[in-house]
Amino acid sequence: MNPKVLTTLEYQQVKQQLAPYLVSAAGQKELAALQPLSELAKVQYALDETNDGAEVYRLKGGIPIARLADIAPHMKRLAIGATLNGSELGQVGRVLKTTRAITRFFEDLLEDSPENGIRHLFDEVQELVTLPEVTKRLATAIEGDGHITDDASPELSSIRSHISKTEGEIRSKMEQYTRGKDSKYLSDPIITIRNDRYVIPVKAENRSRFGGIVHDQSASGQTLFIEPQAVMALNDRLRQNQVAEKQEEQRILEELSNLIAPYQDEILQNAATLGHFDFINAKARYAHDMKATEPTVSTKNEVFLRQARHPLIDPKKVVANDITLGTDYQAIVITGPNTGGKTITLKTLGLLQLMGQSGLFIPVDEGSRIGIYDEIFADIGDEQSIEQNLSTFSSHMENIESFLARIDDRSLVLVDELGAGTDPQEGAALAIAILDAIGAKSTQVVATTHYPELKAYGFNRPDTINASMEFDEATLKPTYRLLVGIPGRSNALDIAQRLGIPRAIVDQARSLTDTDSQDLNAMIADLVAKRKQVEDEQLQLTTDLSHADKLHKELKSEFNAYQQRKDQLIEEAKVQANEIVTKSKTTADAIISDLRKKQLASGTTNVKENELIDAKGALNALEQQPKLKKNRILRHEKAKQDFHEGDDVLVKSYGQRGVLVQKMGNHEWEVQLGILKMKIQDADLEKVKPEAEPKRARATVQSANASHVSPNLDLRGVRYEDAMTQVDRYIDAALLAGYPSVTIVHGKGTGALREGITEYLKTNRQVKSFHFAAPNHGGNGATEVNFK
Repeated sequence: MNPKVLTTLEYQQVKQQLAPYLVSAAGQKELAALQPLSELAKVQYALDETNDGAEVYRLKGGIPIARLADIAPHMKRLAIGATLNGSELGQVGRVLKTTRAITRFFEDLLEDSPENGIRHLFDEVQELVTLPEVTKRLATAIEGDGHITDDASPELSSIRSHISKTEGEIRSKMEQYTRGKDSKYLSDPIITIRNDRYVIPVKAENRSRFGGIVHDQSASGQTLFIEPQAVMALNDRLRQNQVAEKQEEQRILEELSNLIAPYQDEILQNAATLGHFDFINAKARYAHDMKATEPTVSTKNEVFLRQARHPLIDPKKVVANDITLGTDYQAIVITGPNTGGKTITLKTLGLLQLMGQSGLFIPVDEGSRIGIYDEIFADIGDEQSIEQNLSTFSSHMENIESFLARIDDRSLVLVDELGAGTDPQEGAALAIAILDAIGAKSTQVVATTHYPELKAYGFNRPDTINASMEFDEATLKPTYRLLVGIPGRSNALDIAQRLGIPRAIVDQARSLTDTDSQDLNAMIADLVAKRKQVEDEQLQLTTDLSHADKLHKELKSEFNAYQQRKDQLIEEAKVQANEIVTKSKTTADAIISDLRKKQLASGTTNVKENELIDAKGALNALEQQPKLKKNRILRHEKAKQDFHEGDDVLVKSYGQRGVLVQKMGNHEWEVQLGILKMKIQDADLEKVKPEAEPKRARATVQSANASHVSPNLDLRGVRYEDAMTQVDRYIDAALLAGYPSVTIVHGKGTGALREGITEYLKTNRQVKSFHFAAPNHGGNGATEVNFK
């Protein structure tokens, strides 16, 4: 982009507005080098980065970049083998520390907000190289201001401890002079330092009182700064320790310089990347404060700026305008009086286009669009040069001539007061010829002019449209609103009349004005009036639509509230129902437990265990499940109930824990319950946390009540081989549980399973006796087994 247009459109002032948001030297360098780009991919990438910065600003308040100095000179010194001082090492350490902090920041950001709108920053942060050991060593040894800490080395810590102790001894001794009987011989009862040694201010006539060495005297000679004989040895020791301290500090600086020397390239790259993040951060904050938005980029240079505002004008005073170019027309001719806002409109279009091509958000409403121009040429303002002895007209012509040979279909030309500064008739003809020459190269152009001839040009030329700046006839002031499609009207005679010029003079002026000009002004006035009528109607329609939308939202809100209340009442009813079911289950469990105790005590089985389980399952089925459709928390809990092989579960109908072995059907699982495997419906399962492993295995004896083994085994529907395996495991489990007797339900069927169970029981030494159940308990479809 040519430097002249950057100056004309005040591009540098925008960069100056952006500068205070930067905190790093590398960021300032990047801002200084900022220029508009002309490649689509680069422009879009720069806008993406600004969007990323805005997204981070929205989520976390911005990227936490520390204030970083320029470390490039330090790295150059390291490259030639120099030793960095404490301040330089502190600045390098701050870069490394910030690198680690930024890396952690983006890791946390990704964890906290995985569904974010960030496009590139997560990739760019991967370029940072963290050096944990180097960072830790620098942070331990060097403070932010470059001071070497006591922890830099054990030797330095010891030396400084000696220094502190010696200084304490010196002050203690010298306070005997400042606070004791000898204080009357001092000019001031203070302890001070001269030539790096502790001294006291002694009156000149008392010089021999303290002995020692005179290190300085006052300007009048009345006060001598004397190191007393009693502290000379201590001062000598202090001086030796101070020398040792300097030597150890220098050794530490050399050590730290050698430590970071191999990582010069990585540290410089980190500093550059952090500076780039600082620049992205600044662009985002600048956009936020300016209420700017991200424009889309048109490859066809179809510009559409919605409610565009000049960024250098006070936001409270600036007037926003819609500016469209490149879609239905390639040229805009803006006419109208001075101070109406024509020049600001040109500058707004040009400057916002430069900002967008630089990757900056622009002060427009959402949905705006910019183009990609290789060059923007601007001839704006009075560029008369006294030194070159050029008139205003000559200056403009020379400027226009400089870019006429360079424009093409990827250029934008902005011309203010085209053809001004010469004879009106010749100036108008020249302006038309220049616009034709620009249009012949398919170059987009926006020009302002006073010439009425160009109003007709805007109507007659293809791809060209008239525009003007609105003028309020009631107040005789411009409104600064751009009216596209309507040429500007001359208001000189109306203004003159309103300002008090006699009516006769104004009427005579009107009579001297040619009929065509009067007809043109009347046509323009009619267009402005009709436009205002349309805008008023549009405003009324917009208001009515807004009221309708508001009413619709209120009705929708009320309906949603009704639905939520209805769902809430249903859920409350379910909760109350569940409370009743819970109480019933508690009562039923107590009754069942009592029945089991009585059965075991009497040795009878009047109530079958499977009948109790079926009754308990029916009671569980009464429990109401909460509605999950619109409850995120419950949906989340439901997601936890997704079953997988190996999960620990609770079989609700049995009240026993088990482990899922395999899925048997759409809603059925094989569950390992102790030594038993059973098919259970998934509705009867609930996922539970695995039980903690016991610290030490101990031999225990459990009563039947404490066991999870049922006194009944139901084998109906089980294949012969599986049934026999289950019988073997079940008999062992029942013996361990301490049951005196159990019941095996095998059904009648073909009798094969019954015979197999009978043969097995005959061979088991733990079986005392067995016989078919009573007729009311299953008859020969069940076998009751008694143990020894």
